[in-house]
Parts: sequence; structure tokens; C-alpha cells
Amino acid sequence: MSAQVTQTDLFRYTPPDLARTAKRILLKPNLGYPVAAPVTVSLGVLNSVLKSLRTINPTAEILIVEGVCSPVSLSQIVAKHGVYSVLDAGMQILDADELEVIEYENLSPAIVRFKTMWAPRLLQEVDCRISLGTFKRTILKDEVLISASLKNLYGLFPRSHYKARSGNSRGQLHRPSVPLVLQDVYFTIGHLFDGSVIDADERLISRDWKPDKGDKVKSDRIFWGNDLLEVDALACETLGEEIPSYLKAIEKLRGVF
Repeated sequence: MSAQVTQTDLFRYTPPDLARTAKRILLKPNLGYPVAAPVTVSLGVLNSVLKSLRTINPTAEILIVEGVCSPVSLSQIVAKHGVYSVLDAGMQILDADELEVIEYENLSPAIVRFKTMWAPRLLQEVDCRISLGTFKRTILKDEVLISASLKNLYGLFPRSHYKARSGNSRGQLHRPSVPLVLQDVYFTIGHLFDGSVIDADERLISRDWKPDKGDKVKSDRIFWGNDLLEVDALACETLGEEIPSYLKAIEKLRGVF
């Protein structure tokens, strides 16, 4: 399914075909901060995605996996956002920082920094993987950084391996730059994902590098599809942002991949 966009109140998620027969589905929502949408995904959009998955697959185990970017624990964050209220008995929250991790080979024909990257083994043990991101615009090293469904995957990498000065973040994944490291992210774990959703009912416009502070801009749009790059690109085009350099670079590289 190619990338699609709709108004928020008309959003009806169509999951990847793999989700219909999957025994285990991994959903990675942007829930890394104790701050409401658009810093994190809204409860309404998360609930809509979960309901769609349950409708097309009543028996699948749905694993909601996130790694926080805050001193506040994941259990506290999801409780604050009311996430437990929309879960059924076959859904559970898992902290990415507490999962067993393994090394994933970087399949890029032009590795930036990491020949392998550590991420949860669970990614290999599920039948379908979906990224549920938000749309944020920050300024990093004097350049615009667009964060959507691909950048959302940063939360899967263990802070124990990728922390720098702060133990609450993944500073190693900012060197030499986030746009460059995102190329490695795609070719280690990003290519494994089967679907993408971007909650852009509101988008965050930050005045600096902070992805948890900024202005809320009403956009009234939800984007989704089976290809992370296509969904991120459509969101940028629709919302008047230039398509990020990292999306262009990955698209070119995966022509060889």
C-alpha cells in the first residue's frame, strides 16, 4: 500500500497484510516523554491503530515497545498518557531498555558509522512491525531536522549502549549527525518495518534542538502506509517541509540494497 493521508476525524488505519495472520505484532509508538501530543503520539490515534489491528486480527499478541528519552520511567509515562485504558488482555507495554538486545548488521552499501547496531532481539521474533511516530521540526547544528516514523525508531536502541553525556538520552546516535546516523538506522533495523503511521493532527515546531518543547501547529492530518520512507516523504510534502536529506540519501542507497 502506497502512502496515504487523511483528516484526523476520517482516519481509519489499514494495517499491513502481514498483520492479518501475525501471531505477534510489534508497535513502536512515540511515547518517550511525559509530555502530551504532539511531543508524543495522541491517545486517540494510538487507540485507533490498536483497534484496527485487533479488528483484523483478534488473536494476535500486540507488543507496544518504547524506550524513553527522559528520567521518567516508561510505566509512569504511559500511565500519565492514559495508555493502559486502551489496552486489551492481548496487549502489553515493553520497555526497550529492559529487553534482550543483539547486533543487527548494517546492510548499507555506504555505512556512515555503525557496522552493526544493538537493538531488541524481539524485532526478529515478531511477524509484523509498525512505527507510530509524530511529526516534529527541530533545529540541530543549525540545520532543520524532521522527525517522523524513521526517527521514531531511535527509541528502540538501548541507552546503555548509546548514551553519551546524559544517561537519559542516546547521544552516540547524534554523532556525526542525526541525518547521517539515520542512514545506518534504516539499514540495520528500519528496513525490517512493515508499516508506518504519523500522527500529525498537531505537529511540533521547536525553536531549538529540544524535541519536547516548542509550538503546536494544528495540521489535522494522519499519514500511513507500508513504507517508512514514503510515508515520511508524503508528510513532509503535504506539510510544506523540504524532504530531508536523509530520506533522499536512503532512497538512493536502497536502490543498490
